[in-house]
Amino acid sequence: MTPDWTPLDHELDLWEKESLTLPLWWRDDDAIAPTPQLDRLSEMSQRLGLPVHLAVIPKLAEEALAEHVRVRPHLLPVVHGWAHENHAPEGEKKSEFRLHRPLEEMLAEAAAGQARLADLFGASLRSVFVPPWNRIAPEMANGLPELGFQVLSTATPRKARLAAPGLEQVNTHIDPIDWRGTRGLLPTGLLIARLVSLLQDRREGRADNTEPLGLLTHHLVHDEQIWNFTEMLVSRLMAGPVRIWTAPQV
Repeated sequence: MTPDWTPLDHELDLWEKESLTLPLWWRDDDAIAPTPQLDRLSEMSQRLGLPVHLAVIPKLAEEALAEHVRVRPHLLPVVHGWAHENHAPEGEKKSEFRLHRPLEEMLAEAAAGQARLADLFGASLRSVFVPPWNRIAPEMANGLPELGFQVLSTATPRKARLAAPGLEQVNTHIDPIDWRGTRGLLPTGLLIARLVSLLQDRREGRADNTEPLGLLTHHLVHDEQIWNFTEMLVSRLMAGPVRIWTAPQV
């Protein structure tokens, strides 16, 4: 079934008429090694002209991934927690960096993650911390700038520009996967309506348009419908009044 892009096209036309610019970025989670799926993600990113911030799990990352990224400058590695392990008590939402264990232990893991990826990726590493499951304790966020992180990325529109002094919040807003149901593609009409609502809020001043609009994908679990929708979505956005955002280097 072909998505009805009319609502998005209409909204982007309004942005053009009002001389507005949409800052845009792309984050893809859970990379650890080169795979055919990563090849497909990389090729799509290069073809569409939108770099991908590749959230790499430090404890599991392979040297081969660093070699893969080294010759693909449109793949921008960022720190995705430490081991992507759930430490939440039974019955609570999954998390790796909420206060279910000592803060010092969590900060040490974030520092170790940054150090390991800096060793693997060198100057291509970006100064972003992505907590698994997009959940993090405020106390943990407060400690990230001392470790050298400049950006924290979770999900949904940010409530403030800074997550902590010296730490910018840059979230993701559109995820095409139906995580609570089929784990396939969400209904395309719902996704397009959500995106249009986000854009309307920005255009009409109800949301912060200085925050880059974030697309979140997970290349390892995409089916053909998710791949196709993602490509069509990025292609449409890139044809509109966008400005590409990339995270600062470490």
